Amino acid sequence: MNENYYGVIMAGGVGTRFWPMSLTARPKQFIDILNTGETLIQQTFNRMTRVIPPENIFVVTSKMYANTVAEQLPAINVDNILCEPIRRNTAPCIAYAMHKIALKNPKAAMVVAPSDHIILKEDVFEEVILNALHAAVHNNWLLTLGIKPSRPDTGYGYIQFDESDTNDGEGNIFKVKSFTEKPELDLAKAFLQSGDFLWNSGIFVWSLPAILEAFTIWLPEISQIIARGKAWFYTPDEQSFIDKAFPTCKAISIDYGIMEKASNVYVHRADFGWSDLGTWGSLYENLSRDENGNAIVGKQVMAYDTKNSVIHVPNEKLVIIQGIDDAIIVENENILLICKKEDEQKLRFIVEDVRRKKGDKFV
Repeated sequence: MNENYYGVIMAGGVGTRFWPMSLTARPKQFIDILNTGETLIQQTFNRMTRVIPPENIFVVTSKMYANTVAEQLPAINVDNILCEPIRRNTAPCIAYAMHKIALKNPKAAMVVAPSDHIILKEDVFEEVILNALHAAVHNNWLLTLGIKPSRPDTGYGYIQFDESDTNDGEGNIFKVKSFTEKPELDLAKAFLQSGDFLWNSGIFVWSLPAILEAFTIWLPEISQIIARGKAWFYTPDEQSFIDKAFPTCKAISIDYGIMEKASNVYVHRADFGWSDLGTWGSLYENLSRDENGNAIVGKQVMAYDTKNSVIHVPNEKLVIIQGIDDAIIVENENILLICKKEDEQKLRFIVEDVRRKKGDKFV
């Protein structure tokens, strides 16, 4: 295993679209939402260890989740749990990890991944990551992994690639032409039909020198703010510095801040059973379903004349459901949600309404 390979897991989100399973106190990355025996962040960490030494894996998360990360990932070094005092999107969190890794190993190459994605074909994932790392190191590229779309999904970002500009000898790495975030349905259908668009997985691969240079060119203020703390990194004073410095960083995504602007951006086409598991609908697609099309998590569910629904309830509770079609039924602690599957995009507004009318204890 290459000691110059490093991993960064981004685990600071609150997963509002998975409410009420995902709550602020314990968001979806810390839940065994697929009923596999492992939480999503545990799956992500274990998957990374296939190509990266455990001591080289960092997790960037909220301060409130630091203990949860340590509990769920006992193999991680406590110095590798980076705690954001406030959410500032992906660019500042990547800058923080980048500068910490730079102090340890200036020859590093990094894989940056969200903590809450599903990847079913882990052997293929390993092959793709190793190929992408090799390409990134030898070509000074900023690589993102692109997934061949199976449907015109409006919830994903899309990457247009230049099929004539392939660079790895196997026809899997292409120059990126453009990024489009969550297109309207008609546009998503056109992307799918064209054949030269991929879903943006949000997984990035690059060498440390390449990403340092990109920050210097495109997001110099963020890089400079974080770099001022190098003298305190890996010391008891690190968190105090971050608590003061991090909130002064601009809130911006790595996609918008760098990937959409830089000229050395490439996409590695991949097919490893990926889903970003962003909604109950995506969970429905990734769970096994019974003969009536119901995806059920819960050992005491009895469903009658019910079909095409996702049902997620506690194992110990007897739940009887009759005459329901295309619904989301979820119980967690003292919250019960019942809504139409087609209306799940309204969950963000529902959660905010719950917060206003019922207080933070329910969100």
